Amino acid sequence: MKKVVKYVIAAVAFFVFVQFWGYFRDAKLPNFTSRADVYVTDTTTIDGVIAQIKEQGGIRFEKALRKVFERKRVSEFMTPGYYKIEPSYSSVYVARMLNNAWQAPVKITLSGSLRLKSEVASRIGRTILLDSAAIHRALNDDAFLKKYGFNSRTVYAMIIPDTYEIYWDATLDDLFSLFKREYDKFWTKERLDKAASLKLSPMDVSIVASIVRCESNYVPEYPDLAGVYLNRLKRGMRLQACPTVAFCYDFKLTRVLNKHLKVDSPYNTYTHGGLPPGPICCPTKAALDAVLNANLSSGYLYFCASTQTPGRHLFAKTYKEHSRNAKTYQQKVLDKKQ
Repeated sequence: MKKVVKYVIAAVAFFVFVQFWGYFRDAKLPNFTSRADVYVTDTTTIDGVIAQIKEQGGIRFEKALRKVFERKRVSEFMTPGYYKIEPSYSSVYVARMLNNAWQAPVKITLSGSLRLKSEVASRIGRTILLDSAAIHRALNDDAFLKKYGFNSRTVYAMIIPDTYEIYWDATLDDLFSLFKREYDKFWTKERLDKAASLKLSPMDVSIVASIVRCESNYVPEYPDLAGVYLNRLKRGMRLQACPTVAFCYDFKLTRVLNKHLKVDSPYNTYTHGGLPPGPICCPTKAALDAVLNANLSSGYLYFCASTQTPGRHLFAKTYKEHSRNAKTYQQKVLDKKQ
């Protein structure tokens, strides 16, 4: 009888130990050997989730993880999104994460010269679940953009190059609402007051800034470039900005020639006075602030590429001075060809 009691006690103790170990292993112990980025869609299965984790590292107790997923009914409740699994996470925590949509945001980095809507859509589409074709259509959809206060001609102004955080399964409305919120944050009272003092609207500033951005990659000369265009506007001169002509040709021109200056488009600032109907690229914060702080006092009205420093420009107050600079540049180009 005593032996039977001992066996029963031992069996109960073993059972309790197994139960405790199972709970401790599943709910408390780290179950992953490295960080894993898991992407879940409507068609992703449990096998798909586990395969993604294993591809990026490993699982210490895979059978236990599968049992936890089964017990927590993850296959039924798993929510689409992007999930960042850290090595310290337990099986139970990951199951809850998937069931409760505890997503991690992804980062959309928009930088460089964003001159085509297809480029913008492609950059975003590589980062989030939204199809780039759907994003591209939205950028040209006046009815859709109207609720954000923009249209297909002005939408570039809303998308200020920066790094944005958003959920991977974001909708079009989530995406454009984010752009609009960040646009509104940028336009502080101080910036609005500066624009008003220049007799410009925020959209006017964005348009000029987009031209400045397309003219140069050298940020320190942005205020001088902005000063040229604002001084020209003030005097009623045409902007005669080559980037606006290049825009008419989807920036496919390797060089803007005299024949291109006759293109029939409201964006052609050689044939149309004032500002074009909208920005010709996504203006950067540096370009926007350069317009708001333009070097107007210099009196610059002209500029041409520098022969001494590639990528920079020589500025001039008079056409005579500009002609000398341009002739020097053209001669250097001709010498190189010979």
